[in-house]
Amino acid sequence: MKQPLCGIVPPLVTPLRDNETLDVKSLERLINHLIDGGVHGLFILGTTGEEQSLSYSMRQQMIRETCRINAGRLPVLVCITDTSLVESIRLADVAAECGADALVSAPPYYFATGQPELAQFYEELVPQLPLPVFLYNMPSHVKVSFAPSTVARLAKMPQVVGLKDSSANAVYFQSVMYAVREMGRDDFSMLCGPEEITGECVLMGAQGGVNGGANMFPELYVAMYDAAVKGDIARMRHLQHYIMQISSSIYSIGQHGSSYLKGLKCACSLLGVIDDDFVASPFYKFNQPERDKVQKALDALPIKNGKLEI
Repeated sequence: MKQPLCGIVPPLVTPLRDNETLDVKSLERLINHLIDGGVHGLFILGTTGEEQSLSYSMRQQMIRETCRINAGRLPVLVCITDTSLVESIRLADVAAECGADALVSAPPYYFATGQPELAQFYEELVPQLPLPVFLYNMPSHVKVSFAPSTVARLAKMPQVVGLKDSSANAVYFQSVMYAVREMGRDDFSMLCGPEEITGECVLMGAQGGVNGGANMFPELYVAMYDAAVKGDIARMRHLQHYIMQISSSIYSIGQHGSSYLKGLKCACSLLGVIDDDFVASPFYKFNQPERDKVQKALDALPIKNGKLEI
């Protein structure tokens, strides 16, 4: 894997038929859809991929099938977040055996760790992993945020090659980027999770984005990345309109924190990217009234032959 990793690395939805069955045909269609859309890598088993709702056997199958289908075309990043250090290592070993390129790890959840405990956890975990590691900052879900000083401490390990930040806090993002650059780690990838601010983060020096909307319209997010790299502000403003339209109309349907995931998987199924928008327990896919709202949101976008005209 080329370092630093740059570009759009979509967090793949996990196509499911039920809680125990991976939809392999839909996964193949999704991966080819993303590659045809010009993305720069694939990230599986993250928040959008429902890792914490999936059995360990299902996670392993997702790794194996993704690597098989991808066949070395793009770098594959595998999330190994778990409350158990041992289970994280086991999943990492499967990823390495299957040919994945890097790992992604958010802080262990349930008991909230202090920053010294968090640093010590990774100083124990990372040397036991077979692949490079991206730290994953997801405070809304795991209750803990990597302090910029903790990221800088962990970045002293060459095996820690980047940070995927989903805090939606641009000041935090810049603080981490500054702290790491002060160390001379020019090979450290700073990847922005929220698609709504990816363009501006790239404009300010980030390497790319891990944007869920790319499951639907990969060309849109790749175009935003390209425009930001070139500093084409007019083009960015044009593309941002569609990104915000998607965010406000598809991710906000429903009344719960799962609305983003339900809306995204529903839209992917309506677009024919995946067959079914089944969501793993404890969540459930949208019923027909919500599904109709997603269709209406898609109808309001300039889509032709399944692609967004941008």
